[in-house]
Amino acid sequence: MSSTQPPSSSPSSKKQTLFITSLVVLWYSSNIGVLLLNKYLLSNYGFKFPIFLTMCHMSACAFLSYISIVFMKLVPLQPIKSRPQLLKIATLSVVFCCSVVGGNISLRYLPVSFNQAVGATTPFFTALFAYLMTFKREAWVTYGALVPVVAGVVIASGGEPGFHWFGFIMCISATAARAFKSVLQGILLSSEGWTMRGSSHFGFNQREKLNSMNLLLYMSPIAVLVLVPAALVMEPNVLEVTLSLGRQHRYMWLLLLVNSTMAYSANLSNFLVTKHTSALTLQVLGNAKGAVAVVISILLFRNPVTVVGIAGYTMTVLGVVAYGEAKRRFR
Repeated sequence: MSSTQPPSSSPSSKKQTLFITSLVVLWYSSNIGVLLLNKYLLSNYGFKFPIFLTMCHMSACAFLSYISIVFMKLVPLQPIKSRPQLLKIATLSVVFCCSVVGGNISLRYLPVSFNQAVGATTPFFTALFAYLMTFKREAWVTYGALVPVVAGVVIASGGEPGFHWFGFIMCISATAARAFKSVLQGILLSSEGWTMRGSSHFGFNQREKLNSMNLLLYMSPIAVLVLVPAALVMEPNVLEVTLSLGRQHRYMWLLLLVNSTMAYSANLSNFLVTKHTSALTLQVLGNAKGAVAVVISILLFRNPVTVVGIAGYTMTVLGVVAYGEAKRRFR
């Protein structure tokens, strides 16, 4: 008699599900953790140096990327092929620095919940820059879904008790820079790399394709080189105050180390989740991550929220969901 055996794929399927679940948990905890630690250091801890903090993040990313790729061989090392490619990576690195520094500055003046509401408008700026840079058009229905994204932030701004104009401008600037960076990165990570042809035209070269982990490996040291002089000029007493805080608070250096390591972990886990899930799954998880970050930040920092602010943020999130669905259906 032949006994019925369970499908051989069942154990591997469970392992795959557990693996992806672990990646998502790591992605959520790293992203939300670094966001909350940034807020705590910059607003509640007296460490008011967003440029230096970003430099610590980029230093950790440079070191840990090198370890992950060269020694642990998580992905193959991809060398830089040409000077124009290096120039594009350097440009991307500077834009990335601007987005992270702007976001960190905004956390000094705005609560995390409102910071995340403004950050949810990234699809609006991404669609704008994608059209301006690549002439990529979406269906009018898709663009129409962006209306509640922007309207929600306008409503949330009017109902935000802790609204601060400078913080809002920095947050909007950081969001726009993040969107600009994602469009540039999409070009660099596509199957057809972006190359200069002549003085004002662009062509494509598949040999210059980079995965996001190698891109981070090359971007991070360039970012550090940009941020070191910026911190010394714009935050001249950063070393003195940091050393003083380190003497006063025994966990100061540990917080900086954990915060910087989480910044790399957020990039690594984002790469792995992107690799092992679909684009739609990533988008849904990303929308949920923002909502989770808002709830946790309100519980931790107890910043006041209003019904109008919650309604505005909800409208923005629903607009982002509608935009993603419209983009998928009317591609």
